[in-house]
Amino acid sequence: MIEIRMHGRGGQGAVIACKILANALFREGKFAQSFPAFGVERRGAPVMAFTRIDNKPIHLRTEIYEPDHLIILDASLLQTIDVTIGLKPAGKILINSGLEPSSFKLPQKFDVMTIDANSIAVKHGLGTRSTPIVNTAILGAFSKFTKIIGVEAIEVAIHESVPIKKKANVLATHEAYETLKIDPIIHLMEHS
Repeated sequence: MIEIRMHGRGGQGAVIACKILANALFREGKFAQSFPAFGVERRGAPVMAFTRIDNKPIHLRTEIYEPDHLIILDASLLQTIDVTIGLKPAGKILINSGLEPSSFKLPQKFDVMTIDANSIAVKHGLGTRSTPIVNTAILGAFSKFTKIIGVEAIEVAIHESVPIKKKANVLATHEAYETLKIDPIIHLMEHS
């Protein structure tokens, strides 16, 4: 079983992103479930959403306390919440940020990548400059970073799950996928 925990703020699309991810995984023949955990239900409040993946039916119905991977939609959450709580050793952390992964003071046992999903979302008219909707862009980067899901399956899931701006969301997903640069040599050296 693979478990993913997404941290974001209300209005960034964390809950929809987990639904799209689960839909895409289902399309690839996996069993998947997604669900949110809300604190204060208002725009800008911290939000967590979860996706669980397996090759067999999933009967577990709890929040995810020991994820394999984290997706951080708002890097400012790293200053207020210990998002790494429970993250398994060698877990992957994908952060929406224009900064380099080394800019974040995270334990070296984790594999950290960044993608400027805000800029990609704004470029494609998803949200506003002050409140970009980054969910589909981050999924494109997640696809490339983890190789758990194909970007084509995410594209199909967007067409089924997103009510508006389907083309813009698909373009943002593909741009993030293409933009994320994983240098295999440096990546291996940093994590050996």
